[in-house]
Amino acid sequence: MSSVGGVLPGIAPEREPAALAMRIGLVAAEAALASFARNLDLDEVEAGCVDFQGAIGPAEWPVFSLVLDTLAGADPRDDRPLDERRVDALNDLARICLAAKRARAA
Repeated sequence: MSSVGGVLPGIAPEREPAALAMRIGLVAAEAALASFARNLDLDEVEAGCVDFQGAIGPAEWPVFSLVLDTLAGADPRDDRPLDERRVDALNDLARICLAAKRARAA
């Protein structure tokens, strides 16, 4: 089946493969963040700074690690270890979920 302008004939835009892939990615991201947040302990260590520890169960780990490691994907110019890139990925994950929540509310 050929597409015209990236749209497959007879398929609604929200059912397009790219749109479905984005929705699956967002669902995975939200599930990953929710699994982390369920077992999260926060402690304020100084004004504006928070220390946190979280736990992920073995059933939730595969999705969480897949999402986090995808976001932390190695940029050839980034020589930081995976653990450091995961910290940034966790921030990115929170921003993605927040943006999706705001978009649904709009």
